[in-house]
Amino acid sequence: MDSTLLQSNGIEALPQFLTSLAIGLLIGLERERKQSAKAGLRTFALVTLFGTMTGLLSTRTGAPWLLIAGLVAVAGMIVAAYLNNPDDEENDPGTTTVIALLLSYGLGAMVWYGLSTLAVMLAIGITVLLYFKPELRGISQKLTRRDLVAVLQFAVLTFIVLPILPDQNYGPYEAFNPHQAWLMVVLISGVSLAGYAALHVVGTRYGAPLLGIFGGLTSSTATTLIYAKHGKSNQAMLNLAASVIVIASMILPLRLLAVSAVVARGIMPSLIPVLAIGLLFGLVVALYNWHKMDKATELYIPETTNPAELHTAIGFGLLYVAVLLVSAWMVDLAGSQGLYAVALATGLTDADAITLSTLRLFNLGQLSEQQTVTAIALGFLSNLAFKFGMVVFIGGWMLARQVAIGFGAIACGMLAGLFAL
Repeated sequence: MDSTLLQSNGIEALPQFLTSLAIGLLIGLERERKQSAKAGLRTFALVTLFGTMTGLLSTRTGAPWLLIAGLVAVAGMIVAAYLNNPDDEENDPGTTTVIALLLSYGLGAMVWYGLSTLAVMLAIGITVLLYFKPELRGISQKLTRRDLVAVLQFAVLTFIVLPILPDQNYGPYEAFNPHQAWLMVVLISGVSLAGYAALHVVGTRYGAPLLGIFGGLTSSTATTLIYAKHGKSNQAMLNLAASVIVIASMILPLRLLAVSAVVARGIMPSLIPVLAIGLLFGLVVALYNWHKMDKATELYIPETTNPAELHTAIGFGLLYVAVLLVSAWMVDLAGSQGLYAVALATGLTDADAITLSTLRLFNLGQLSEQQTVTAIALGFLSNLAFKFGMVVFIGGWMLARQVAIGFGAIACGMLAGLFAL
């Protein structure tokens, strides 16, 4: 048969209709499991095919209003189905099914207009949302007001503040870029918020290792402070506190590596060996401490502050900018020695700021790889020394002796990596 004749019969549109049929069956399969829903496999498949058909007709006839008419027809069908049994709660299709039907019509139309890949992706996403209703409801019920505020504040930082800031270099050495500076705030807040959420979702179910991991993602300093108090007040908590503190501090190198991979990927070949050796040495000690720990030891969840709070984000942003400008000035004035002095000073309270600042200067070509890696390592070691001082003064010497082994192993491994650089 002549191909022109086939095309005139519309056979070339068959793949679009088959894709629409698959989309409708996918969503309808999930809805078929819900006994109270009036729409199932056949209804969803037909609605999706109807969306593709109205798209075809509107294109061939030059009447785009047909798409709107089709949508109105689907909506009218849903209303009619609801009004036929207004008091039958068991057969109430529900708002979710109604919206799913309207979306299915839209997906069918999208397939006709050449958006098949996007339509299939959206169909899979819709099906996932429909299927995991109990899990999503469980997560939402567990969220406190504080958790919701944290998510909303992070959304403000990311989608409102960040887009309006100019992406242009200003100030001495052209080191200050408002957009880049706030991007660093968003990056650190996002990593911390992920740890904050995971810590509260996991709770005490999986023991000390995960408490240390998520505590380190949120704030290794805050985790050290809290478990130092528990280690002093409760002798049964001694091994647990030491394990969590060491593990939380081990997570900081991983966190710095992740941030560096995003901000300055070119530094990774030099940075990975230094941080990885320290991490490996600390891991040996952490495993030993965890093996000694009493399995019946009570676990405490550290109460950390919301990492996405506006004043926390603004404070970090100001610290980052200050460290960035001071570092650039000190490099110009005193070379690498000036930068290392800044790293030691600022690392006492925050290793993230000096890391991001030196990475920014590295990207600008103002620092070499060796200077950048050394400054990051010194900032981390300074922060490690500060946390050990907290353990000594808050947790006492018994806890400090156990923590010292882990901290010493991490520091020795990192120094070995620096000397080998």
